[in-house]
Amino acid sequence: MTETSDQVIFWLVVAARFLVPLLIPRYPLPGILAALVIDAVDQTVFQQFTNLPLEGYQGYDKALDIYYLTIAYISTLRNWSNRFAFQVSRVLFYWRLAGVALFELTQLRPLLLAFPNTFEYFFIFYEAYRLRWDPRQMTKRLVIGAAAFIWIVIKLPQEWWIHIAQLDTTDFIKENVFGASLDTPWSEVLAANLWTIPVAIAAVAGVVLLLRWLARRLPPTDRELGLAADAHQPAFSDEQAQRALAEEARSVVDAALFEKIVLVALVSLIFAQVLPDVQASSLQLTIGVAIIVVINTALSHWLARRGFGRVSVPRHFAVMGLVNAGLFLALGLLLPRQGGAIGFGSALFFVLLLTLIVTLFDRFRQVYLMRFSLVTSDGS
Repeated sequence: MTETSDQVIFWLVVAARFLVPLLIPRYPLPGILAALVIDAVDQTVFQQFTNLPLEGYQGYDKALDIYYLTIAYISTLRNWSNRFAFQVSRVLFYWRLAGVALFELTQLRPLLLAFPNTFEYFFIFYEAYRLRWDPRQMTKRLVIGAAAFIWIVIKLPQEWWIHIAQLDTTDFIKENVFGASLDTPWSEVLAANLWTIPVAIAAVAGVVLLLRWLARRLPPTDRELGLAADAHQPAFSDEQAQRALAEEARSVVDAALFEKIVLVALVSLIFAQVLPDVQASSLQLTIGVAIIVVINTALSHWLARRGFGRVSVPRHFAVMGLVNAGLFLALGLLLPRQGGAIGFGSALFFVLLLTLIVTLFDRFRQVYLMRFSLVTSDGS
């Protein structure tokens, strides 16, 4: 029987994994680093402080990874001023998204090596650069070189280690460096190997010296340090915002609609593999998602044409959430006739997930349009 404390820890970790990524649009670098740290330690927290069974954990972990990477990708629509870097990040994100979806459907681990998560570290690279330099000055050579370096030097070895060799770094160090058994507590391992303290201090000192050496060779900074995404964002006028709304609402069927369908469908397929009480084929789920996204888009455009496009994001989310709840209710009634079914809890989760993705995508794409489609005089 699961203890109450185990349930409390479980839900606190799950809440952190869903809520912390929502900081990424406003605070990109701190937000994604916090999400990355939580992703790295959540399994250790469960192992150390609970007795929860962790069978199937990897499936949940991959789905939650895709969740915060999706928020990060959508935030690039809002925040990134280097259009070429944005285009590269889009390719990297959808490459990984497709690979994880294929892996969840086939369970073929080599797919995760062929579709590495280069997007995450590329996002961190861009946001770290943006702290002190104007990213519009990034050349195509720098952007491609950074993406290639991350893909080949960092991510391919990491994906092989985790998904092909299926090695755990801490377990590997405990067994092969310290010669201890896996069930030996780390306190005992470190107490028996005090030489690690000066080695760790020397390693930290070496990293600090290396960073200082690199810092001296960087070009002079051209902006004040700002962790908030809006610290160096241009101010758009009401006229520009209205023009973006008008352009967005001009046509329901366009490239943005296709991208939203692909994005939401792939994310939904990944979560459908790990959520309980979802009995729907991939085709059924994709068709259902496509219908809902089209209705959402048509409704959003209709409201925008009637002057309701500038409501706050929470109000936009609430309105579309109610609409999607009704659509999922209708879908739940139709699925059994097609041999499928979806439980209430999973349906509620999909309502919230789909509404969040579509709401953020639509709102942040308006910023993208103001920056690139409507504001061209700055040459960016």
